[in-house]
Amino acid sequence: MSLHVLDTPATAPPSQVPALLHRTGAAGAAILSRWGLLLAFLLLWQVASVQGWVSASVLPPLGTIAGALWRGIVGGALLDDLAISLQRSGLAFASAVGLGIPLGLLMGQLRPVERALDPILQLFRQTSALALYPVFILLLGLGEASKVFVIFWATLFPILLATIGGVKEVDAKLIEMARSYGATRATVFRRVILPASVPQIFVGLRLSATTALLLLIAAEMIGANRGLGFQVMNAQYNFQVPLMWAAILLLALLGLAANAVLVLLQRRLCRWSADAR
Repeated sequence: MSLHVLDTPATAPPSQVPALLHRTGAAGAAILSRWGLLLAFLLLWQVASVQGWVSASVLPPLGTIAGALWRGIVGGALLDDLAISLQRSGLAFASAVGLGIPLGLLMGQLRPVERALDPILQLFRQTSALALYPVFILLLGLGEASKVFVIFWATLFPILLATIGGVKEVDAKLIEMARSYGATRATVFRRVILPASVPQIFVGLRLSATTALLLLIAAEMIGANRGLGFQVMNAQYNFQVPLMWAAILLLALLGLAANAVLVLLQRRLCRWSADAR
C-alpha cells in the first residue's frame, strides 16, 4: 500500500503574494483610517498617565480603569447599577417613541393640527429638561417617576421633530402618483409616506438615545442611591477615581451599543435607502 501526501504549501504561491500584500495593506489602511485617531488618543492617555505628564490620581492608566471595571462587573455592583439605569432610560425612551412618532406623523400630515400644537411644543422644546427637573421632583417626588419623566421630556422632542420633518420631506410626486393609481389615503400613508419618512425618524431615534443617556446621568446624580450616574458621583466623593472612570466607560459603551442597534435596525428596515447602505 502506498500513501500519497497532498502537497499543501504553507505559503501562498509567488504569483499571489503581491495581491495578498495589497489586500492586507488595504485592510490595514481602512482600519487605521477609522480607528487610528481613537487608538492614538488611548495611547496618549496611557503614556501621559504612566510617565507622569498628568496626575494618575485624575487620569489613571487604562489598565487600572479596566481592572476596576472588571472587578465591578464580576462583583455585581456595576451590573446592578447598569440594570437600574437601563430600566430608567429604556422606559423613558420607549414612552417617547410611543408618543413622539404617532404625534409626529399626525402633525406632519395635518396642517391644522400642526398649527395648533406647534407653538406650545416649541415653548416646551426650548425649556431645558434640567431646569424643569426641580419642578418634576416637586410634582412627582424623588422616586423613579421624576427621573423617568425628565428623561422622557428631553428625548421626546428629537423624535417628534425628526418625524415631522421626515413626513414633510416625502416627495410630493410619489404621493400624486399613488393617488393617480387610485390609492386611498390610508394606502398612501402605509405604502408611501411611512416608508419614506423612516430614515429621518431613525435620525431622531439616535439623537434621542444619546439624549436619554445624558439626562440619565444628570437625573441619577440628584436624589438617587443607585445607577451608573450615582456611581460616578459616589466614586468621586470617595476618591475612587478608577471606579469613577469605569462607570463613565460603561456609560459610553452603553451609548455605543444603543447606537449600533439602531443603525442595524435602520439598515434592515431601509435597505432601499442610500443612507442605510
